[in-house]
Amino acid sequence: MSSTLMATRPRRVGLAVATGAAIFSLVACGGGGGTASGGETFDYLAANEGSQIRDEITRLSEKECAAQQEAMPLKIETLPQGDVNQRITLLASQDALPEMFIGSTSELKPGGAIGDDEVTLDLEKKLTELGVIDDVLPAAASTVKNIYGGRFASLPYQFNIEGVFYNKKMFADLGIEEPKTWGDLITASDKIKGSGKQAIVVSGDQAWTILRWVGNYLFRSLGPNAMKDVGEGKAKLTDPQYVEGIEQVAALQKYLGPGTATMDIQTATNQLLTGEAGMMYNGSWMLASINDPELNKLGPEAFGFMPFPAVEGGAGSIEQYPANTGAPTALSTKLYNDEVGGWLTCIAENFGSSAMNNQGVISGFRTNQPVEDVPALTQDVQKIISSTTETLTWFEQPLGQRAGAAAGENAVPLVTGGMTAAQFAETVQAAVDEDLAKKR
Repeated sequence: MSSTLMATRPRRVGLAVATGAAIFSLVACGGGGGTASGGETFDYLAANEGSQIRDEITRLSEKECAAQQEAMPLKIETLPQGDVNQRITLLASQDALPEMFIGSTSELKPGGAIGDDEVTLDLEKKLTELGVIDDVLPAAASTVKNIYGGRFASLPYQFNIEGVFYNKKMFADLGIEEPKTWGDLITASDKIKGSGKQAIVVSGDQAWTILRWVGNYLFRSLGPNAMKDVGEGKAKLTDPQYVEGIEQVAALQKYLGPGTATMDIQTATNQLLTGEAGMMYNGSWMLASINDPELNKLGPEAFGFMPFPAVEGGAGSIEQYPANTGAPTALSTKLYNDEVGGWLTCIAENFGSSAMNNQGVISGFRTNQPVEDVPALTQDVQKIISSTTETLTWFEQPLGQRAGAAAGENAVPLVTGGMTAAQFAETVQAAVDEDLAKKR
């Protein structure tokens, strides 16, 4: 298989929300809907928000997957993201799921409404039977299983690793080496702050940009199961070692700039891209902005990407990258047949190259066709993705609904002085306890 790297020509695609859903046929979901010619259709239920995946599958239906399109024509229905969970749960209860559909992370896990192999396809088993399992990147497969409770339940149409993007020129001017440890990061932050620039930027409007710092510190200090243990009741956020880690992140307050509490993600990104801030934690989807000359006037070569630093004496490894595979997309077990297998094979073999060539984005599928003119930073990130075998989830992923909401609501106060680390831990742990009690 080719390991050709991702092309990122100037464009504004990335993970940005796109419009234009009206170009797709809206059909009643129940699988195998009728067509004008009377044949069976390959029905795909997608969200209105973000057209990246459905755009690419439509392109494949017109080119590489034309034979599959002839045998079982693609039909796409869209609905608002907020209605997805209710719609899928209803369709599952009516035994009326379509061939392929966007789902809910929690419901695709074992015990969820669609978290059973009799309802949603065991994709690892099926891709292996079809002979295309090697077209899935090992890191993507690992990430899918991490997210969905050991199930290979979702196709990795998107694949992102996360880490810290930083201003290489600023680092060079200040004599800063890429931080390898948390101590190095603090030293670098002090130098940047001393130069009059903002060391770290986060988006208070997007609590996850703060919670990633908390989760990753705990993963590095306590090991990759740190949050899983909390979610399962084996440990508590109020345990001293957890509070100590949360305190380290709370102490970053002095490196954040004014307006953090309400800053939106685009403003935060612009602060990094304009040279006002030195570092920003983000995912590889940010490459679309870094390689866009309209957004990044400093040029792609001005920025680097590093893993979240190690914690001295910690149980985690700097080689463990947090990762996600985008919108959960499952296939119906009941409606699987040879034609659906043909689509699954064609997608596995071609989606990776098609998405890179047409949109400049990384998926969890290998790029089996060459892609040229790849910026150096994009090559670096793609090499990391290709070589990574173990990935992490994120702070709130192993937690229940109440705990996830509590964490999001209190992330900003944690880094703006509104609450202490101990108070944050107590508040979120109380919600964890409620979630666990509900399961019993």
